[in-house]
Amino acid sequence: MCVAEREAKRRARLRRGSCALLLLLTAGMAWPWALSGTASAQSQPHLPRDLSPWSMFSNADIIVQSVMVGLAFASLVTWTVWLAKSVELLLARRRVRAALEAISDERFLAAASGRVAARRGVVPSLLAAAQQELRLSSDVTEREGIKDRVASRLARLEAAAARDMNKGTGLLATIGSTAPFVGLFGTVWGIMNSFIGISRAQTTNLAVVAPGIAEALLATAIGLFAAIPAVIIYNQFARSIGGYRGLIGDASAEVLRLVSRDLDRGGGAAVRELPRAAE
Repeated sequence: MCVAEREAKRRARLRRGSCALLLLLTAGMAWPWALSGTASAQSQPHLPRDLSPWSMFSNADIIVQSVMVGLAFASLVTWTVWLAKSVELLLARRRVRAALEAISDERFLAAASGRVAARRGVVPSLLAAAQQELRLSSDVTEREGIKDRVASRLARLEAAAARDMNKGTGLLATIGSTAPFVGLFGTVWGIMNSFIGISRAQTTNLAVVAPGIAEALLATAIGLFAAIPAVIIYNQFARSIGGYRGLIGDASAEVLRLVSRDLDRGGGAAVRELPRAAE
């Protein structure tokens, strides 16, 4: 009986020791995690409550701010060119159509020139150039040569009118092609600053890099906002100016028909009778 009692007591002590050892091991494993959680909670930086576009702009690096301002200015230039060029193109097309309707029923070059002499636009210039060439060629009997020279003058005026209308659209092409890359530069710079912030803070917490990445992505968004409308507006103007040049071609063809009609009708006498007031 004594041996059995001693054996039971020994087993009870072993069970109590095993339980105590298990508790100690559990506490030892949980303690570092508790310390880590406490330290992380104490050292974790707080995300800014306001992540609006203005807040991100005001908190961004000076380089990123410069990129954003430049892209915003480029967007303003795009819409200014769109407004000014749209009005200019609309008025120019109306002038050409009105002048073309005015001279389409005329039989003589001098009469057509008198109909549109007081108007603005490229059609009066076409008529004046044709009259000037006819006057300079008044002593020439070769009619085909006169027609070729008149057609050459009209073609140069047509090209000059198209060049004048294209002024400003090249700026849209430049903005559309470069704005995404400028925005990408701001993005790269902002992300680089975010990684520098990680290195200085000696932590990989997302709260350290989130504001910088948001600011960098804002630069990319502004770059796309400036580039996409510029490309669309440039393509629109390319089509509209092509139609405007077609109208000028119709007017040039009408002037050339008047010249040919006058030459076939009266020859050199018709040329000499042109009024010099139209010069």
